[in-house]
Amino acid sequence: MENHTTELYEGRFELKEIQRLEGHTDRVWSLAWNPATGTAGIPPVFASCSGDKTVRIWQQSLSTGSWDCKAVLEETHTRTVRSCAWSPTGKLLATASFDATTAIWEHIGNDFECVSTLEGHENEVKSVVWNASGSLLATCGRDKSVWIWEVLPGNEFECVSVLQGHTQDVKMVQWHPTMDLLFSCSYDNTIKIWAEDGDSDDWHCVQTLGESNNGHSSTIWALSFNAVGDKMVTCSDDLTIKIWDTDSMRMQSGDGYAPWKHLCTLSGYHDRTIFSVHWSREGIIASGAADDAIRFFVEDKDGLVDGPTYKLLLKKEKAHDMDINSVQWSTGIVLVSINAFERLARV
Repeated sequence: MENHTTELYEGRFELKEIQRLEGHTDRVWSLAWNPATGTAGIPPVFASCSGDKTVRIWQQSLSTGSWDCKAVLEETHTRTVRSCAWSPTGKLLATASFDATTAIWEHIGNDFECVSTLEGHENEVKSVVWNASGSLLATCGRDKSVWIWEVLPGNEFECVSVLQGHTQDVKMVQWHPTMDLLFSCSYDNTIKIWAEDGDSDDWHCVQTLGESNNGHSSTIWALSFNAVGDKMVTCSDDLTIKIWDTDSMRMQSGDGYAPWKHLCTLSGYHDRTIFSVHWSREGIIASGAADDAIRFFVEDKDGLVDGPTYKLLLKKEKAHDMDINSVQWSTGIVLVSINAFERLARV
């Protein structure tokens, strides 16, 4: 891993398209790698969701290396499926839709069965995500609310908290990779961090990252954490990418909440809305935007005089013919989805 990363810093780095996957008949909005696949001889699997109201399950052949659609999840959602997420065990897939519902699918044999439907949001559900242990699910939507669901035996889900703090559409929710802290980013230009109140089991906002503390000045579309969980990257309609950090040792020791602080801002790289960012386990940040390009950023080890800075590692012009809605790393692979097809690229 270390040698591989060193080589990347030395410039031996390129992005090659390995396959174009076609099947969706409308814009592809999001995708998710199944965390229980891709190791120990188990072929890699990911899900993609689309404006065509379906979810597709894709699997790589270990013998040929090619990707094929193994299942189409349909006739459940009645509008665009905007977000999808696998449970940590890879057994369940959650899908969030503009039809105001979140569906839970279980992989049974060779089929996927819808085993639960979560209702409550007033309108479009924009994002769904599981916490690290698989005990909690979070959803958010156009109705400005964030919902936290407890996962119960027998594929039952109980809403334990409805969080009303944002003043506009909530674009994405993400759990911290090691702690039960929930992060939400919104059209109101803020990121809110939510934690459970130990005394009442209710959830409350412990910090808001906004323009007043070096935050974004326009809609925040996405966020992602590094492997350790002590840094976060965010992207926005303000054409910037921001890096944040926290004292994770303090937080994990139980010594109170450790606030997140602005570390640096990457600007001048994108000239159109940045829709997606994802931080690889190897430390590479990928970004996808409305300018049809993919960019990769790494920490600049030479620029530590004024604190950590990040530099552009690679820019791939015309990676797609339209907006890049999602970039998602797997081990050594980045996958990008856009209007009506996906592309797999190997780095």
